Amino acid sequence: MNSKGSPGNRGAFAVAACAASEVRGNGEEEELDGGGRVEPQAMAGLEALMDAAWPAAEREESGGWVLRAASGVTQRANSVWPREPGTDPHALPTALREARLWYRNHRLPLILQVFEDPRYAPLNAVLDEEGFTRQSETLVLVRNSGTDAPAADTGVEISARPPAEWLRLWWSVEGRGDDTALAVARGILERCPSLYALVRDDGGRPAAVGRLAVPVGRADGASGTGGLYCLATSPDARRRGHAARILQALLRAGDARGLSGYWLLVMASNAGARELYARAGFTEAGRYLYRQERPKRHLTGC
Repeated sequence: MNSKGSPGNRGAFAVAACAASEVRGNGEEEELDGGGRVEPQAMAGLEALMDAAWPAAEREESGGWVLRAASGVTQRANSVWPREPGTDPHALPTALREARLWYRNHRLPLILQVFEDPRYAPLNAVLDEEGFTRQSETLVLVRNSGTDAPAADTGVEISARPPAEWLRLWWSVEGRGDDTALAVARGILERCPSLYALVRDDGGRPAAVGRLAVPVGRADGASGTGGLYCLATSPDARRRGHAARILQALLRAGDARGLSGYWLLVMASNAGARELYARAGFTEAGRYLYRQERPKRHLTGC
């Protein structure tokens, strides 16, 4: 472990505090609890970094909510981020109506990214009342900088833009859609400064890929935090340590650039990935899910 400290649980809290201070543009840290979750202001900072790391092609601010659209490519880029969820039960239905109209004009369903946070309780109550579904529960994991890897892995290729091979492998594992959708996805990736890692199998074929997103740091120039995304392994190359190599290579690359910590997102149902990230020192800072409006059925016939 290097001098930047252990990537353990306390380091996880430090990452969230750094995220909050990046958003505020100063070096002040938030008060953090000791039980694995971060305080609301620190979590809000992480939310902002996650939004910056996966920027939609279109976005509009509406009363503290961020409406995002990207031709239906990925839930994250086609959902509402209620940056200021709101507490007035009378104002929330109005905000929902405005969001519904915006997404209808984009020919997209109304989906909200809702974090497990006391700030979202009034909004969740309204969404429950209106019958919004709950889906894709996702954990937000964080850790401090510093890796256990003794030396650079020369077998992992690192680039500043996603090569065609990288894109093909990632999209074949995680993508939904044709080449047009892939072009939209590539635009999302390239709107945020990032590093892209690729490792090959013994035959020279791409085996696993990953991305380290590095949103613009704090105004005072202090080291920022990076987000790990697009960690994907070819189905015929799994259980051979490729994913761990990608993860360690990106952490090492981030450390070399002075990053102070990292976050990543993983589906709550993905036990294998969660085990890999736990071994790498990541701990849970929070979680979110998507709340989608149920399609309204119109009666036809007699």
